[in-house]
Amino acid sequence: IRSYSGPETEGQLLNSFVQYFGDSLGRKIKRMPLIEETVLPGDSLLTLPVVIIGNGPSGICLSYLLSGYRPYLSPEAIHPNPILHTKLEEARHLSIVDQVSFAPSNPVAVLFDTLLHPDADFGYDYPPVLHWKLEQHNYIPHIVLGKGPPGGAWHSMEGSMLTISFGDWMELPGLTFKEWAASKRRNTKSDRVMPEEIARYYKHYVKVMGLQKNFRDNVYITSVSRLYRGKDDEDRSQIKENISTQHLETEDGQKSLIKRNWEVRGYQRATDGSHVPFCLFAENVALATGTFDSPGRLQVEGEDFPFVLHSMTDFGAAISKGKLRGKADPVLIVGAGLTAADAVLCAYNNNIPVIHVFRRRVTDTSLIFKQLPKKLYPEYHKVYHMMCTQSHTVDSNLHSAYTSFPEHNVLSFKPEMKCVLQSASGLKKILKFSVALVLIGSHPNLFFLKDQGHSIGHHSNQPITCKGNPIEIDPYTYECTKEANLFALGPLVGDNFVRFLKGGALGIARCLAIRQKKKHELIESGDGGGDGVP
Repeated sequence: IRSYSGPETEGQLLNSFVQYFGDSLGRKIKRMPLIEETVLPGDSLLTLPVVIIGNGPSGICLSYLLSGYRPYLSPEAIHPNPILHTKLEEARHLSIVDQVSFAPSNPVAVLFDTLLHPDADFGYDYPPVLHWKLEQHNYIPHIVLGKGPPGGAWHSMEGSMLTISFGDWMELPGLTFKEWAASKRRNTKSDRVMPEEIARYYKHYVKVMGLQKNFRDNVYITSVSRLYRGKDDEDRSQIKENISTQHLETEDGQKSLIKRNWEVRGYQRATDGSHVPFCLFAENVALATGTFDSPGRLQVEGEDFPFVLHSMTDFGAAISKGKLRGKADPVLIVGAGLTAADAVLCAYNNNIPVIHVFRRRVTDTSLIFKQLPKKLYPEYHKVYHMMCTQSHTVDSNLHSAYTSFPEHNVLSFKPEMKCVLQSASGLKKILKFSVALVLIGSHPNLFFLKDQGHSIGHHSNQPITCKGNPIEIDPYTYECTKEANLFALGPLVGDNFVRFLKGGALGIARCLAIRQKKKHELIESGDGGGDGVP
């Protein structure tokens, strides 16, 4: 994190962004002491090949690959899948980045996962068949922008709960979680770990892999937009407009405007609390923001009352401050996912009575508890058991410690800390509570994109969600199908587990490496190398 002794101009801030990116970029920035908000810059100004928005595991892994690290088949490795191993052996001299095309029927994420965690879904703990080499000539200049320290949302998750995934599945290429844990003298008897440990691992990973030069913390993005230029470009003016490709064509089919690079605007929060604005230009933008920005809401009357919470962090803070101590009324928890189960356990362990409301039947096969082995996840099965056996009936009173209300919806919250529920049969019930906690998932906040990114999902004009409407991408390059030179990975495209998002980083790195090679060939031949990556 940079220290600020006083106000800083945009030019100075950008200088810090590119201090490691080589003389060519440095010379450009020196000619730009300040970008005024009203000025639209020209070609001589800084344009980075890649800007990554988000510094969680998705952004970290992409930075690792763009920094030149390449995976190769380990000399002693034997993959348990003989067909796949034969394919790998045939091109042992090539990195996996150069071999991805040999598996046209496999999504890149699944392919890469089976190389890093062979047969993991069958309960095996085979070692990875890959080893990593740093190849400096494959470095692609980039910058990773994040609101907090490297690790993203893992730094703000509730620290008392175990992760759903094994520690090994949370690790990134080149540094196993066990190696890191051993260096911290941590006991690794349990395969599952706490979120705070994962956050520390990710932060350490960026440092030990030498990626810090690419990362900037405390950065908030306010807009990401396309630049367009008139075809003839007589007045050197640029047009920043959110226009779709089809609108760029004239009646005779000729394009009157040419798509140019991305403009990324935002600010960096200084140590004194002030905001230092900046403006960057990028040939490519990679979205790696995850989905923890905006908690899901019920959209019912009274949900904005201060006693209705939407995060485990706020609930944990209320407990630690003693706000719920000695309360006669129970906590109302809404949701049937793992975060809601964490909240139930948190309240239960603090002797706080719980009313648990959820829409599904307890026999619903899509409940996450049905997919978790009892031996590995005993605490979640304890919650599920209570959901099934301690449910409310028309004739019963509330149980002393926990009462579930399956197949119920929240209709409204009342100012006197009461909640109106409705059952599947239409029967309404009013309950008194001390605090309500709505935990029904979270969604990404892509407000900085045109129409909040609604146009780039599988279902146009709908909000992006990790399950119902992820960003639509090419499954091999992870480039948005509806917007060239815009990439996305991780939960934004439906890869909700860390073990799978690494394939997205591989796909993007491979795509950009191929395009960069083509661009250099065009420049050397004198045929091109203009705006963006061909």
